[in-house]
Amino acid sequence: MLSKVLGNLCLTRFAYGLIPSTLAAWTGLGVMAQQSSGWPDYRGPFGNGHAGEGLEGVPLHWSDEQHVAWKLDVPELGLSSPVVLDGKVWLTTATEDGHDFFVLGVEAESGALVVNQRLFHSDDPESLGNGRQDNSYATPSAVLETGRAYVHFGSFGTACLNAQTHEVIWQREDLPCRHYRGASSSPVLFQELLILTFDGADQQYLIALDKHTGKTVWQTKRSAIWNDEHIDNAMVREGDWRKAHSTPLLANLGEGMRLYSVGAKAAYAYDPASGKELWRLDHGAYSAAPRPVTFDDQVIFVSGFSRGAQMVSVQSGGQGVVNETHVRWALDNPLPKYASPIVVDGLLYFALDESFLVCMEAGSGEVVWKERVGGKFRACPIYVDGRIYFFSLEGTTTVIKPGRDFHLLATNHLEQGVVNDDPRRGPGFMASPAIDGQAFILRTRHHLYRIQEP
Repeated sequence: MLSKVLGNLCLTRFAYGLIPSTLAAWTGLGVMAQQSSGWPDYRGPFGNGHAGEGLEGVPLHWSDEQHVAWKLDVPELGLSSPVVLDGKVWLTTATEDGHDFFVLGVEAESGALVVNQRLFHSDDPESLGNGRQDNSYATPSAVLETGRAYVHFGSFGTACLNAQTHEVIWQREDLPCRHYRGASSSPVLFQELLILTFDGADQQYLIALDKHTGKTVWQTKRSAIWNDEHIDNAMVREGDWRKAHSTPLLANLGEGMRLYSVGAKAAYAYDPASGKELWRLDHGAYSAAPRPVTFDDQVIFVSGFSRGAQMVSVQSGGQGVVNETHVRWALDNPLPKYASPIVVDGLLYFALDESFLVCMEAGSGEVVWKERVGGKFRACPIYVDGRIYFFSLEGTTTVIKPGRDFHLLATNHLEQGVVNDDPRRGPGFMASPAIDGQAFILRTRHHLYRIQEP
């Protein structure tokens, strides 16, 4: 079974319901958490897919002909989610053969492409494997703060740009990792650090760079216990069982800021300032994609693929291996494989890859409802103006009203279609959405849209 990617195309969540003055302290995103007018992380200003209170007027309905303020052809191919701050949309792309890597900047109001800059080159990039379309050479999403844009292509390179002049402030090309199926984990900002995740077939580690200079501040190897060496299987020999694609989550659940991260064979809590591992949850899965989410004093992980894959809720405050001491609940089925869940008013919502949306109790793991809507999902859901939006590979957006009963509000279609009966090759949504004011910024496989009512 091939590695299931796109840990950056969706995923995450911080505790919901906090008063705005405490949000910055809880998220740990510093400047980003206070800039609710932008969308500086691929999961929004609070890192959880929530657009914030008081934002009204985003479209409920749209189509290829309705409410399209502008449409831009995106050069080359990338699956990174757009991010927006200070009137500019940032995204990445790369040649389909993986030789050249670009950063793109787009004026949010006009759709004018003002930055199309090649940052890195590779003479001999490793293939993404078997022609699959689950990943690209430009899947990690950028992260922003006022004046700076940080872009990441895994081992191919990481760079910091001046958001006004577009000049490169620093770049790194010396961080090794055999991604095998491609890089997916997005960078995370914490105080003066840019934190990167490398869960490859050969190496598994987190590294923090000084965001001003790009120099290494700390590096921590994964402590998972590998037990796959005895298995005579091509997938294991190549390293799929040691890979993961999830992006870490920063949150404070009452014990100080923590970095929650899912790797192959284990999920972790780290001190983001030092990189010290604080506790570990052992599991038997690999290739995790969803970003962790939190509810009250719990952090909820999706461990990935394999027979042992689960969604697990862990109470904060543990030490060492916490499997026997801090697990609140664990669920084998249903669980999202790609798109991250989202929590609204104590209910956990997520999309399955088998045409269903699911609502469950975040505190207990009890399923509240499960509804067939059709489609497959890689992009993360978003909560805005009292609605949850889900974006499918087939180009369909399903809009629901959150609650204990399934309430469909709208079904919108944009660039519908599949190629060779495979929606992963179609023009629909692989990247997660962004919001700029009262507009959606949506990236399909080959286009970038501003969706806005007149």
